[in-house]
Amino acid sequence: MNASAANPASRPGYRGVVLAMLLLVYTFNFLDRQILGILAKPIMEDLHLTRTEFGAIGGLAFALLYSVLAVPLAYLADRTSRSGVIAASLAVWSLFTGLCGIATGYWQLFLFRLGVGVGEAGGVAPSYAVISDYFPPERRARALAIYSLGIPIGLALGTLLGAYIAALVDWRAAFITMGVLGVAIAPIFRWVVRDVPRAPVVKSDVPPVPVSAVFGILARKPAFWLLAFGAACSSLCGYGLALWVPSVLMSNFNFDLITTGQFMGSLLLIGGTAGVFAGGWFADRLGKGDRAWYAWLPAIAWLITAPLFALGLLTTDPRLAWALLLIPNGLNILWLGPVTTAVQHMVPQQMRATASASFLLINNLIGLGVGPLLMGFLSEELKSSYGTEALRYGAVFCMGFYVLAGVLALLAARHVRKGWVD
Repeated sequence: MNASAANPASRPGYRGVVLAMLLLVYTFNFLDRQILGILAKPIMEDLHLTRTEFGAIGGLAFALLYSVLAVPLAYLADRTSRSGVIAASLAVWSLFTGLCGIATGYWQLFLFRLGVGVGEAGGVAPSYAVISDYFPPERRARALAIYSLGIPIGLALGTLLGAYIAALVDWRAAFITMGVLGVAIAPIFRWVVRDVPRAPVVKSDVPPVPVSAVFGILARKPAFWLLAFGAACSSLCGYGLALWVPSVLMSNFNFDLITTGQFMGSLLLIGGTAGVFAGGWFADRLGKGDRAWYAWLPAIAWLITAPLFALGLLTTDPRLAWALLLIPNGLNILWLGPVTTAVQHMVPQQMRATASASFLLINNLIGLGVGPLLMGFLSEELKSSYGTEALRYGAVFCMGFYVLAGVLALLAARHVRKGWVD
């Protein structure tokens, strides 16, 4: 057997195929999340939900098991087949996405979103590890950034497709369509993406690395904690905005469903893709000279994001709002390439999926679990003072978390140098 057949990572063309398949799966990951935000109004009207209840469905229901199960599923991926765990996860979350289309009440939709979170728990961390297996360190941040393009592409497609399908049929058809497509792609992914051979573990010689050992390494590295909580503060705002900004646009600009989808979809696609790719490109370029740039880049981006988002949300002119919101829609996710790369380099190669899952546990439990619920709750609490604009001001008040994220990343910079593992 030749070297390229034994180790698929040695074939540059195949590396591109693997990255494209991972990007496709990640696109479905965020497509299935964002579709809920654009369909907030018809779902809330049909199922008679409050904003707090819908915020719980959009964030807490998803985050509860998604955050916790990511660690054991990543550990399973490290010990077995990373591509197999990803394919199975895609099938499970797509199935539950489809089931959301038949929900008849709050608790049923809550439980189905819980199921989506169970499936998606096994998708991201193993994907980070697969990319680290296939791409050398000097190209890793760019590869992770390309993979992370699944976030803006998925958010944009979820917004656009959800709006159009719901307008042409209804909100239920949008969920069922996305679920069927995801289930169909899962076996194709498993067939195409091959695991990179890892060094065989001999029980009498090298015992398996327990999860507690990975936690022990990470716990002693301040850079991990500062970057994880910084990213979590950013995600708190990001996930909250993704769920609620469509409703803000409909309420304050009197947009219909399709106009809202076009407005949001263009922002997410243009700003988001530029921001994610720029983060990976600059991290690889600047990080060669100083590892601290893996923290400085997101810090700068988050500190600029906060005031621009606030101005964009407060303006009464939709054209000005689009222009103001474009830049922060890129900057708020610029961190993905630099931070995920830094986390990968906090531990040795065989622990990377588990380390990524540990990072995602913090990021998603705080960001996804709290953000959508907090914004929905704040809007109800502010209703007596701000009336129909309460949701807009609830979102603006949360911008302080971007500032906090920037400060934490600045503090992490010098620790990144010390904790780096090649």
